[in-house]
Amino acid sequence: MLRAPLDGRAPSGRRVGFALAATACFVTGTVSVLGMIIPPSLPTAMPATLIFLHGLGDTASGWASSFPLPGIEHLRVVLPTAGTAPVSLNGGIAMPSWFDLHGLTPAAADDEAGIAAAVARVERIIDAEVARGTPTHRIVLGGFSQGCALAITVLLRSDRVLGGGIGLSGWLPMASAYPAALGKAGGRVVGDAGLLMCHGEQDGVVAAAHGKASAEAVEELGIKVTWRSFRGLAHGASGAEMMEVAKFLRAALPPTTAA
Repeated sequence: MLRAPLDGRAPSGRRVGFALAATACFVTGTVSVLGMIIPPSLPTAMPATLIFLHGLGDTASGWASSFPLPGIEHLRVVLPTAGTAPVSLNGGIAMPSWFDLHGLTPAAADDEAGIAAAVARVERIIDAEVARGTPTHRIVLGGFSQGCALAITVLLRSDRVLGGGIGLSGWLPMASAYPAALGKAGGRVVGDAGLLMCHGEQDGVVAAAHGKASAEAVEELGIKVTWRSFRGLAHGASGAEMMEVAKFLRAALPPTTAA
C-alpha cells in the first residue's frame, strides 16, 4: 500500500501492516532528538536496536505501523523525524527532509553541508543507544529513499562498526568522495551482516539502475552488499521486500539468552 506523496513528486510509499501502538518520545543524546520509539515486545539478554530513517516528506509515524516484523519482536525500533526545510527539487516547498535535494540522478548536485549535519544527528542518535547499554554491533541502521541515502552515508563515514545496514529504494550520495571519505572503520563499517539494498524495478522516482549502481559502488569499497530487486514494485515497499528486511534483521540481530 502506498501513501500519497506530500510533495506531489517524490512519494514516500511503504508497506503498512503489522499494526502497533508506537509511542512518541525524546531520544536523549548530546542533544534531544524528537523521535518515535517502538519498544521490544520479547525479552533478549543483550539489547538490539534498529534505527530507521524515513523518506522525503514523510515522518516517523509513517513507518511506525511497519514494525515490528515477524521474528524481530526483541528489537527496539527508533524512528526519528527529519526537520522541516525547503527542498530545491520541489520548488522550495518546505517539508520534512534530511538534507536538500537538487535531483535524484547520479548527475545531480549533492547538499554536502546538509548531509554532514544529518550524519551528525544520526551519530547522536547512535550515541544515545550506546549510552542505554546497546553495543554498536547490536545496532542496525536503515532507511527508505532519502533516508536510505543518509543511512548508507553514516555507515560509510562512521568510525564505529555497526551490526548492519538496510537501504530501501535509495542511492549513495557523493559517491566520488570514496574511498577517501570512509570512516576509521573502513570496510568493516557494517559488521558481518553487511548491507541489504532493495529496490523496486518499476521505481519512477529513484531509478532501480541508480540504486544498483550505488550498491555496486559500496561493494567496490570492500563491504558485503546483498542486492534484491522486486518486479512490479514502484517507489515504495512491499510485503515481500519487508520479509527480506525481517530475514536480514533476524540474522544480523538475533535474540540472545543469558548464559
